[in-house]
Amino acid sequence: MKKPELLLLMFLMFVGVSCSNDDDLNGGVSTSKTAHLYATTHNGDIRRYDINNGVETNYANSSSDAEGIFFSSEDDSFTIVSRSANRLESYSGIGLLGEGGTKNPEDMIMGSADLENPRDLAVNGEFYVVSDNTDLDEDETTPEGRLFIYRKTETNFVLRNVVQTKFKVWGIEFVGDDLFLAVDESSKLAVYRNFLTVNTNNRIVTAEKIVAIQGLIRAHGLDYDNGTMVLSDIGEAESSSDGALHIIENFQEKFSLTDNGGFIGAGDQLRISGGNTLLGNPVNIVYNAAYNVIFVVEALNNNGRVLAFNDATSVSGNISPDLKYALQGASSLFFYTE
Repeated sequence: MKKPELLLLMFLMFVGVSCSNDDDLNGGVSTSKTAHLYATTHNGDIRRYDINNGVETNYANSSSDAEGIFFSSEDDSFTIVSRSANRLESYSGIGLLGEGGTKNPEDMIMGSADLENPRDLAVNGEFYVVSDNTDLDEDETTPEGRLFIYRKTETNFVLRNVVQTKFKVWGIEFVGDDLFLAVDESSKLAVYRNFLTVNTNNRIVTAEKIVAIQGLIRAHGLDYDNGTMVLSDIGEAESSSDGALHIIENFQEKFSLTDNGGFIGAGDQLRISGGNTLLGNPVNIVYNAAYNVIFVVEALNNNGRVLAFNDATSVSGNISPDLKYALQGASSLFFYTE
């Protein structure tokens, strides 16, 4: 057994002890020296799992509900989107606190309470973009969403501007300077090219292109790495067994060749779904190409889980997750490795 696989086996054994007894764990993910999986919850818990040594670290914070997280190695901080305070909150000096148990970060900066129903966070340099799924006119027949654009400084998050979309938005992801969005309550994916430079004022914006993903029912999470886009499908919100993951290799080429209003066919993607997957409402995902693994927040099944699927670009169908552990109220993930 290779050393990384042995280390992950130790992690899986640890998770099996620290989580619910009915969690079956199998498989492995080979990682580099640093492999930290950060997770937020709707009950305010912020956790980091060190995949290499199995240590779980909890971080005290001022939020009782968070959805959206990003770790920056430049200032050794993690930033969360607080749904309870409707703002961005960043906690620095994380590495100096050590690992294990509960840590209390002392250095914190926060933004203004501008948000109403935040759902995801995407970061491009000093700019932090938050998707907000508020129904502004309280009319379900006229869907809209908002994107709050903040610039992070040493002491604050400064709101630069807010743009309004012509559809409900959930997950967001930068691919270079282009911002891709999951169109909520649909099977569609939209893009705004050169998002930060083109959209500098408060205004209503029109997506450059919107395409559907064949076989997908309700898009929520998305993540892109090294040519591959992964999207999550929660299916019917009340069902704990109809979720799915859609994996699209050579994504940018396939997206560019698809006409606006068209669709990316089932033959151009892989799909993970079925009872063995434990996917019901996979609301947030992270894909890492170096290890070819998808980490998933499953929000409904078992009242919250984090799952992982190996060999993401070569498997499909009704497969079991390679990692599974309970996390009540799980809402979002960020995977940091070096």
